[in-house]
Amino acid sequence: MIVVDDFQGRPVGVLGLAKSGRAAAKALAAGGAEILAWDDNPKVREALAAELPIRDLATADWRDIAALVLSPGIPHSFPEPHPAVTRAREAGAAIIGDLELLGLAQPEARYIGITGTNGKSTTTALIGHILAAAGRRIAVGGNLGTPALSLAPLGRDGSYVIEASSFQLELISTLAFDIAVLLNITPDHLDRHGTMEGYVAAKRHIFARQNKAAVAIVGVDDAICRDLSDELRRTGPARVVPISVLEPVSAGVYVDQGWLVDAMGPKPVRVLDLGLAERLPGAHNWQNAAAAYAAARASGVDTAAVTAAICSFPGLAHRQELVDTIDGIRYINDSKATNADATEKALLCYPAIYWIAGGLPKAGGIAPLTPHFGRLRHTFLIGRATEEFAATLDGSVPFTRCGDLATAVAAASAEARHDGVPGAVVLLSPACASYDQFKNFEERGDTFRSLVEELREAPSR
Repeated sequence: MIVVDDFQGRPVGVLGLAKSGRAAAKALAAGGAEILAWDDNPKVREALAAELPIRDLATADWRDIAALVLSPGIPHSFPEPHPAVTRAREAGAAIIGDLELLGLAQPEARYIGITGTNGKSTTTALIGHILAAAGRRIAVGGNLGTPALSLAPLGRDGSYVIEASSFQLELISTLAFDIAVLLNITPDHLDRHGTMEGYVAAKRHIFARQNKAAVAIVGVDDAICRDLSDELRRTGPARVVPISVLEPVSAGVYVDQGWLVDAMGPKPVRVLDLGLAERLPGAHNWQNAAAAYAAARASGVDTAAVTAAICSFPGLAHRQELVDTIDGIRYINDSKATNADATEKALLCYPAIYWIAGGLPKAGGIAPLTPHFGRLRHTFLIGRATEEFAATLDGSVPFTRCGDLATAVAAASAEARHDGVPGAVVLLSPACASYDQFKNFEERGDTFRSLVEELREAPSR
């Protein structure tokens, strides 16, 4: 755990007591701060009352409180600030987040930050995997899994590999990333940022305060990031490394006919056939690999070590996770795909798909996936979205109403074995939220994994 002693002997408010908020409260308390903790959920307050001093920060006297540590999910501007934020701001208290506290507590460490609308979790994990394989002292966390202040103290010889959401980036005022990665920007979280301009402004904070020794890695396959890359080249002190899966880029890294190409040196060099990176299928993962390669090389890891680690990357759970291959059929857990846009990335990766879809439907359903229906051999529908999805599929793709995941896995496996199509995959990529039948997408993915394990263990198939 990180110890934050910058507020020793001073009161600090902590608003929001989920994982990151609890970690912040513990780190500050260990450093001698007087904690005033609050969560708007009474059940959370009740559960933590024995270990944290609970105080309503919306009614507290802010004249003597040094700072408000805000959990990322709590609004501080749009659509309107939380009442505690307004009180803190009026009193002149600092409003900060957990990444800022990490930077204050570990000023000598190196920081690699990764953000983007899509792909940041995989890229963060992949960079961590490469650096760990190269023997570097690292810690991986942030918006991905482990809260920043629950990580180990690393000091001068360590590197923090941090997934940073737009909410977290807005709350940084002094931390500067030695290597900053922006993968892509598409509309997201506009309910919190108000406009697309507000969302873009939050994302570009990842490049704030970089110096001439720093590196800015930018995906240039969308117009917003391409313009930002050009701007950083003109105005920023950091070295800009563009990445692309669509076209060659100078002084950067790109993908050409499935090959990762390093163009950061005097001439472009093919360094890796990305077909060898089995756990990184599809163009979206090629972008992740290009960004991770650039970040690792900027960290001083040699090319051979980087490419070997990309190939050995085990992948992230629930994100096109290869669970098993049974009788030549691959079983893919993509439970994290909770909307059509995410599922589209999976459908583009495989030619013969036995698709498990459904759950709690999102606006628009699966109509945007119609151009990819030719890849579907059969669809197995589960959950509340069954009839809506059936209406979209009717006349285009064979489908079976399965109701629950266990029935769907058994039916998909049986159909795929019967057909014997080369390259077949049973793909759980639901294009739906999970809350009609599961606690979250993780539980849904874990259930799929268990069902596949049962197929493997079955005495006869």
